[in-house]
Amino acid sequence: MVGFAMWGGPVPGRVIISEVIMAVSATLKEHPYAHLIDTLKDGIKFFNPRKLGDPRYDKLPLSIRILLEAAIRSCDGFYTRERDVQNILDWQLQQEKAEVPFSPARVLLQDFTGIPAMVDLAAMRDAVAKHGLDPNLVNPKCPTDLIIDHSLQIDYSKCAIRNAPNPGGGEGPNPSQPSRPAPARPPSRGVSHCGTQRGSCSKASCSDPPSASGRPASVQQIENTPLLCPFHLQPVSEVETALKNQEMELQRNKERLHFFKWCSKAFKSVNVIPPDIGTVHQVNLEYLSRVVQVSGGLMYPDSVVGTDSHTTMINGLGVLGWGVGGIESEAVMLGQPVSLTLPQVVGCKLVGSINPLATSIDIVLGITKQLRQAGISGRFVEFFGPGVSQLSAPDRTTIANMCPEYNATISFFPVDHITLKHFKKTNFTEEKLELLESYMKAVNLFRSYEESEDPQFSQVIEINLSSMVPHVSGPKRPQDRVAVSSMKEDFQSCLNEKVGFKGFHISKDKQDIRVPFLHCGQEYQLAHGSVVIAAVISCTNNCNPSVMLTAGLLAKKAVEAGLVVKPYIRTSLAPGSGMVTHYLNASGVLPYFNQLGFEVIGYGCATCVGNTAPLPDAVVDAIRKGDLVACGVLSGNRHFEGRLCDCVRANYLASPPLVVAYAIAGTVGIDFEKEPLGWTSEGKEVYLGDIWPSREEVQQIEEDTVISSIFKDLRTRMEKENTYWNQIECPDSVLFPWDPRSTYIRCPPFFSKLSKEVPAPQSIENAHALLFLGDKVTTDHISPAGSIARVSAAAKYLQSKRLTPREFNSYGARRGNDAVMTRGTFASIKLHNRFIGKPGPKTLHIPSGQTLDVFEAADRYQRDGTPLIILAGKDYGSGNSRDWVAKGPYLLGVRGVIAESFEKLHKNQLVGMGIMPLQFLSGQNADTLELSGKERFSIILPERLSLRQQLTVRTSKGTSFCVTALFDSDVDLILFQHGGLLRYVAQTVVKNGSQAAAE
Repeated sequence: MVGFAMWGGPVPGRVIISEVIMAVSATLKEHPYAHLIDTLKDGIKFFNPRKLGDPRYDKLPLSIRILLEAAIRSCDGFYTRERDVQNILDWQLQQEKAEVPFSPARVLLQDFTGIPAMVDLAAMRDAVAKHGLDPNLVNPKCPTDLIIDHSLQIDYSKCAIRNAPNPGGGEGPNPSQPSRPAPARPPSRGVSHCGTQRGSCSKASCSDPPSASGRPASVQQIENTPLLCPFHLQPVSEVETALKNQEMELQRNKERLHFFKWCSKAFKSVNVIPPDIGTVHQVNLEYLSRVVQVSGGLMYPDSVVGTDSHTTMINGLGVLGWGVGGIESEAVMLGQPVSLTLPQVVGCKLVGSINPLATSIDIVLGITKQLRQAGISGRFVEFFGPGVSQLSAPDRTTIANMCPEYNATISFFPVDHITLKHFKKTNFTEEKLELLESYMKAVNLFRSYEESEDPQFSQVIEINLSSMVPHVSGPKRPQDRVAVSSMKEDFQSCLNEKVGFKGFHISKDKQDIRVPFLHCGQEYQLAHGSVVIAAVISCTNNCNPSVMLTAGLLAKKAVEAGLVVKPYIRTSLAPGSGMVTHYLNASGVLPYFNQLGFEVIGYGCATCVGNTAPLPDAVVDAIRKGDLVACGVLSGNRHFEGRLCDCVRANYLASPPLVVAYAIAGTVGIDFEKEPLGWTSEGKEVYLGDIWPSREEVQQIEEDTVISSIFKDLRTRMEKENTYWNQIECPDSVLFPWDPRSTYIRCPPFFSKLSKEVPAPQSIENAHALLFLGDKVTTDHISPAGSIARVSAAAKYLQSKRLTPREFNSYGARRGNDAVMTRGTFASIKLHNRFIGKPGPKTLHIPSGQTLDVFEAADRYQRDGTPLIILAGKDYGSGNSRDWVAKGPYLLGVRGVIAESFEKLHKNQLVGMGIMPLQFLSGQNADTLELSGKERFSIILPERLSLRQQLTVRTSKGTSFCVTALFDSDVDLILFQHGGLLRYVAQTVVKNGSQAAAE
C-alpha cells in the first residue's frame, strides 16, 4: 500500500502525500471516472460517487453504495465495465437481475481453508513453469492475510495435564502427570495440585475451611496468586495447560508451518499470522480491520472476502465482507473480482429496548430466527432504526457473524457514532478518526439515525428488541431455538420424538434410566440429558466482552455460593485472543472460571471444529451401556450431531453464562426458575436468578476493563509474532520443494494436461450414482473437519505411510494433502445414504453389489472409466464454506449433482470445480420420478450452453426427465467450459504469458 502501511499505521507526511498525488494524477488521467475524483483536506484523493449528481445514489442502501464505489474505482473496461457501474446505480430495477463484479480490498484466509488455496497456487506455479514461463506470474495481486488458528486441539485440560498427547484421538492417561484426587463429599471439583512452583493451581472443594474473608481458603489463594500467560505475558491461570497444548500444536503441524513460512516469503502481499495469536475472527476485528484503506494514493472503503463463513462478522464494524470458497479467494488473490448477482437488500429495523436479562447471544438468536423465517437466502441485510444505537460494536459483530445461519450473504451495520466510539477505545488516533469520519460523510456512508433519511430497501422487517428472552439452540441444528424456560420440557419431547432433526426416539421405559460409574474413586450417575462437555470456545462469542464478563461474574458468584462442577464434565475455556484473557483477568473473574474447571487451554478453534479431547473411559462406557442421550453445551455457532464427540448425541449452543450454568447443573433437564442449581455448604438452595449478574453490573465492569490499552497490547503482541514461528527455517525458492514423503503437503493433480486450448463441454454418458442422499446434506457430511476415524479410508492411507493413529491429526490439518482429503470426502459417520439405509461413510458399488467405503467405490468406478453423479434432496451443501466439498467430489470422479435445491455458495463451488449443479424441476424429485438410484444416467450437453438451460437426463430404464443446469451467469459458463476456476486461471496465465513472450 502507498501512504499507509496499514490503516493502523502512522499518518503519512505531506511530502510523501504530494509525491503520491502526482503519481495518482498521472495514473488516473485516463480513468473513465476521473471526473469523480475528490480530495480531502490532507490531500488524499478518493472517488466520490456523489459527484455523479444522480439522485439514485442517496437512496441506495449503504452496502450497495460500497459496491458502487468499488465498481467505479476498479472500472477497467474488462473485468469491470461502465455498464456494471450503471447497473449498480440502477439497483432498484436491476436487483436479482444484473450480474456485477466486486473487487474487495483484501483477502482473509485461515489455515484449514487457507492451506489448500496456497497449495493450489504453489502447484499452479509448477504448471506455469512447465510451459517455460516465469513462476512469479502466479502471485497474489490482492493483499492477503493468512491466520494460523484452526490447528489447536485440546490434548490437555483442567490443569492436571493428565491426558496423553494425542494427535489422532486415542485415549489413555499420562503417567508422568499427577492425577486428580477423589473429590470430597458433596461431589465437587476436589483438590488438585499441579506443581509447587508459580503457575501451579490449587482447587479445593467448598468444604475447605473458610478464610478471614469468609470465603474458602482455596478461593482466597487463587485471588492472591498472579500467573503469566506464556504467549501474551498477561496474568492468566493454568500455564501448563495452554503451554502444553501449544507445544503439541507446533509439533504435529511442523510440516504445515514450514509450508506457510515458505508462502510468507515466496508470495508477495501474503501476510501470515503465526499460531497462538488469536482466531481469524478476532484478529480480523482487532488488528486487520481498517474501515477505510489508502492504496495507490486513493482512499476507499475497506472490504474483504475470506475462506471462512465467519468473515461476515466484520460487517458489524461497517466493513463489507463475506465468506467464499478457497477457489474463489484464489481468483481474488490473482486480481479477478468476485462475481455476484446484484442482491436484494432487506432493511432490518430495530425498535424497542433490550431486556436487561437478555445477552447478546439472545439478541443474535432472536434476530436469526426471525430472519430465517423471513426467507432471505442470498440477500444482503442492512440494519437501521432507533434500536441500532443500543447495540455496541461487539454486539453488532456478534449479530453480523450469524448471517450464514439464515443464509443471508451479509448483515451490515453502517458506520455511525457507535462505531467511532469503539475505535476510540482501540489504537485509532483522533487524527485518523477525523479523517475516517470526513471521508465517510463525504461519500455519504455515515449513518445518523436521528438526522439522515433511511435508504430504500427491497423489503423491511421490523424486530422488537424487547421481545428477546434467553434461548439455546439444539439439540442437533443451530436453527432449532429453545427458550431456556422451556428447556426441560423440550428435551423430554426430543426423547419421545422419532429420530429426525430433533428427536431421539427413546422408549418410555428407558427414559428414566440412570447408569452409575466411578470417576477418580468417586461414584456418579449419568442419565438422559446429562452434560458431559461444556465449552466456552474460541469462537465468535468471545469478541463480545459483555457476554464473557457475564459468564465470569456468574462463575464468581457461583464459587462464592459454594457451587461446583462435577469433575467428569469436559470443561474448557479457549478465548478468542489474548485480549479476552486480559480483560477476564483484569476484571477479576478468571480465577473463578478456573475454580469451576473452565481453564484456558490455548488460543484457536477447538471444540467447535471437533478438536476436543476424549471423554473419560468410564463416562463413555456409561453412555454406551445405557444408550444415553448425553449432552454437550458450547458457546459457538456450529453443533451438528456427532461433531463434538460421536457418543454425545445432543449438543446445544448457548451463551457463555448459560454454558457455565448448565455445567453446574450437570444436566439440560432443569427448569432454572423452579429448580436450584445446587446447594451451599449449609444446605441452602441456590437458584440461577440468585447469581445472575445484572446488565448494569456487567456494563460497569466492561467500561472499567475493556480500554484502549488492551488493544495497544494486542498490537504489540501481534508485531512481536511467535518465538517458535521465528525459528522455523524454509528455503528461499520460487517453486516449493515438494517432499514426496510428506503426508501434509502434496502437489494436487488439478493442473494435469493443462493446455492453452479450451476443450468443448463433455456429455455425461452411462454414469452411475455414487450416492443417493436426502435433504439437508451439510458440508460437514461432505467434507468433515474433525478427527480421522481409525477405520476410515483416510486412515488406511496414512497407515500405509507408516503413521500410527496418534499421528493422524485431523482432516482440517491435512487439507493440503489431496490423497487424504479425497478419501475423507463423504466420510462423515452421520452421512445418510439411501443405498445403505443407516448412517455411515459407506455406499453401494452398483455393478458388484458390494458395500464399500465411498472412496473405494469411487476408485473402482474411475478405474472402469465410469462417470459418476450424486442424487440429493433439498438444501444440498448447507453449512460452512469449504472448498474441499467441491474438490473432493471432483477428484472422486463426480461430474454432476442432481438435487432439489442447493445452498448458493456450495452451488458456486461446484461450478468452480467444473461439476454441474443440476436441479430437479419444481414438484419433482427422485421419489416422484421413481428413481432407485441404481439406474445409469446420461446427460447430453449441447455445443453451447446457455444460462439456466434445461437438460434431459435419460436413464437405463428407458425413462427420462428434465433438470435445470444452474449456471446463473456468463462467468459460470466460462468457468465450467474451462474445467473450473483453477484451470481457467492457470490457462489464462499460460496464454497471456506465452503471448507476452512471443511479442
